Amino acid sequence: MVGAAINHYKILEKLGEGGMGIVYRAHDNKLDRAVALKFLPHQLTVTNEDKQRFVREAKSAATLNHPNVCTIYDIQEYKDAENDREYLFIVMEYVEGHSLHDKMNTITFKQAIEFGTQIADGLAAAHEHGIVHRDINPENIMIRKDGRVLIMDFGLAKARGSITKITKEGSTVGTAGYMSPE
Repeated sequence: MVGAAINHYKILEKLGEGGMGIVYRAHDNKLDRAVALKFLPHQLTVTNEDKQRFVREAKSAATLNHPNVCTIYDIQEYKDAENDREYLFIVMEYVEGHSLHDKMNTITFKQAIEFGTQIADGLAAAHEHGIVHRDINPENIMIRKDGRVLIMDFGLAKARGSITKITKEGSTVGTAGYMSPE
């Protein structure tokens, strides 16, 4: 996908991949800025449940306007006529920096307190809007070059009052080493 033009975005490099998405750095040709595009992996686009979860992620994060939560700009679809595939993707703020996971062995005690405080502030804002992240882990926390922390990946978020289940009975989703024991 690197080098491809998707709608008005030019994909520049792959940033990462997880269970619910592949993230690329791209250039927004309309607004002349760097963005991140998170694509639903094609093998998941076959089920409506996975599409709904992906759309729910975009909507959950898009309702938040907080300096410690990654900004969601849009959710779009792209039809590639060449290989007859449809792609669903989230357009979000590109965060230049490193994940907390990448920085864990080099941060000072003071930085750990600062980062923890910023994470708590972002989660508090989400909770005020009735959103529970449900997958906080060092891979989902980005630290910008200026030290600002941003919470990413609301793919498993649950909104207060939501009756939609995103987990099947008898199954679990999330990052095993960071899940609550129950």
